[in-house]
Amino acid sequence: MKPLMISTVVAGLCLAACAPQPETTRAANFMQSEISSSGASIQIGGETVLQSQYDVQAINVVVPRTLRSSEANSFHPNVEIVWRGDPPGDRYEQVKAIFDTAMARGTAQMHTGPKVVVDIEITRFHCLTEKTRFTVGGVHNMRFMMTVRDVATGAILQGPRMINADTHGSGGARAIAEDAAGRTQKVVVTERLAEVIRRELSAPVQSLPQNASVSRFDGTPVRLSFVEYE
Repeated sequence: MKPLMISTVVAGLCLAACAPQPETTRAANFMQSEISSSGASIQIGGETVLQSQYDVQAINVVVPRTLRSSEANSFHPNVEIVWRGDPPGDRYEQVKAIFDTAMARGTAQMHTGPKVVVDIEITRFHCLTEKTRFTVGGVHNMRFMMTVRDVATGAILQGPRMINADTHGSGGARAIAEDAAGRTQKVVVTERLAEVIRRELSAPVQSLPQNASVSRFDGTPVRLSFVEYE
């Protein structure tokens, strides 16, 4: 009976060693709660984990009148501003209105960090002409210079730097279907600009590949598989 009892005890110890340790679970929960509580804009478990870097107080959008605009219905007019998503009118004011809306939407939840003013200067807003949109489709080229300044001192915290906000523009039957469904060029470019400014004024909270190994203060390894970002 003694050999049997010894074997039973050894097997029990092995099973106990293989069982999940409560400290590891608590550590993982602690890490997740710490990340989750660090900002309202953080997304856990998705492809990105971003947090606003600034408390955005104001956004100044400028569309220089030195940029060339064209109403030519060709595939690719050789100018900086091409816009057909509004009725004919002042294209500079129309482009500014789009940026005003998108920038306000993209920064609406940014209330963490230094108080800043964001200056935006458009350098290119070349969307699809009628001829391009209703045939082959293409790319909405949207570029702008961004500068982030401290509200109190005026000190530059970021930039000026060029931001590329290019996005796909549907063509042919798909473009017609999108228009009929309310997904117009204006909707597409506004959504894209809001997404880009949100990304550019945020920073990753964690930079860990899937199943990355990290250490607790006491050296116990903890496996994390819930944080990814691209």
